[in-house]
Amino acid sequence: MNLNEMIKKLEERKAALVARSEKSEDISELRSINTQLQQINGDIADLRAEQAKADEEKRAAEEAAKKTKEEAEKRAKEEAEKAKENEVDERTAAVNATENPENAENRNAAGGSPAFVPGQGFIASSEGRGVDYTKTLESREDAGQNLKENRAVNCPIGIFTEVRTVEVGDGSTIVVPSYSASDINKDFNMVSSLIDNVAHKSIIGGNSFQQPYVANIAAGGYTAEKQKANTAETTFGYADINSAKITAYGEVTEELMKLPNAPYADEVFQNIRTSMRMTLTKEILIGTGATNRLVGIFSDKATAIDAATDISFATIDDTTLDQIVYSYGGPENVEGSAVLILNKKDLMAFAKVRTSTKERFYDIKSNGNFGTINGIPFIVNSACGHLTGATTAANTYCMAYGNLANYLIVEFSPVEVKRSEHVKFAEGMVAYRGNVMAGGNVVAKNGFLRIKKSATA
Repeated sequence: MNLNEMIKKLEERKAALVARSEKSEDISELRSINTQLQQINGDIADLRAEQAKADEEKRAAEEAAKKTKEEAEKRAKEEAEKAKENEVDERTAAVNATENPENAENRNAAGGSPAFVPGQGFIASSEGRGVDYTKTLESREDAGQNLKENRAVNCPIGIFTEVRTVEVGDGSTIVVPSYSASDINKDFNMVSSLIDNVAHKSIIGGNSFQQPYVANIAAGGYTAEKQKANTAETTFGYADINSAKITAYGEVTEELMKLPNAPYADEVFQNIRTSMRMTLTKEILIGTGATNRLVGIFSDKATAIDAATDISFATIDDTTLDQIVYSYGGPENVEGSAVLILNKKDLMAFAKVRTSTKERFYDIKSNGNFGTINGIPFIVNSACGHLTGATTAANTYCMAYGNLANYLIVEFSPVEVKRSEHVKFAEGMVAYRGNVMAGGNVVAKNGFLRIKKSATA
């Protein structure tokens, strides 16, 4: 029920009480009616004040959105003009396959992934990128109402795709009203966008999944007349993805219960969703593959990766990126759809590398959690070891380089959220617990090149 409807109901109740007072001659009843009318008048005044405030916030949000859009368009135009002026160096050209467009076209035609787009990932198919979590206002209102009535619901927002803006019916951005959220300050970003860009599959109700991949293709050979043909069998491998239970617990103030259903549901789901995403995006790298754990890229349980392909560095210099780029993939191609995953401190180490004239050797363009190093896409993830750290032990995995579509997360259940008002009743806090069944593994032969800290410089 929105504010206008609440005001309308109070006005109707007020009219009914006035009608009763005109017919009543009982002093006690008249006094009771007068008290109720005063309370109703006060409630109506408060609601109208809130409505006026909400209308003002809506206008301010629309003006801010318009200004932001104009600034973004201006920046995009300036960057496009600047991009035309910059020459593509030999390394960037090789990695993006611009030197041999035929290779890139053949690779895409054969079902390969298109070029990585930071913040969007590899959108080779509707399934590989994940599901569409955009929900209508009506579905969020239903979820919010169910939560308020203490019924378990499935999160309509999801945990695999970043929801940077949430739109309601009039197109305005969801903003928690100041009367209930003025004491809530947003933290720095705690979730690496790695989770948004790996492959995703939904198998609701399942418990395990096995993804086959090509492990080796043998070459043919010459054969003499009437002799048996050369054996050239293709061998396959299988990546096992088993279900793991991930839970998250959060609390909100009881004032949020007064919000309209849609913003209330969004606020609750975002709290639960962020906590689960923090775990999943790290497990993509460091999941041990043990019972009830994902198989991470750095795990020895990621059997699709041959440990003999791992490379090591003691430090980061002007040849490091070249060695990583040209060490990845097969002997016939320089892969153009790969992404470097690294610790923020090692990104700073790339930025510190200088030429003989003290200029920056690496051209780093960052956009929050992702960006490019000399045209090579990167994503920051704090689960990576610190390669340039003095205390980092030898053989610690610190970076990974590869096509993010080579890692698959499988969702075996939707996110279920339940509510309890008993945990912190005295403090006026409402508790929520969410859970989801999911698994993940590397699903392509040597899908990632892993970089370790070497023992000596």
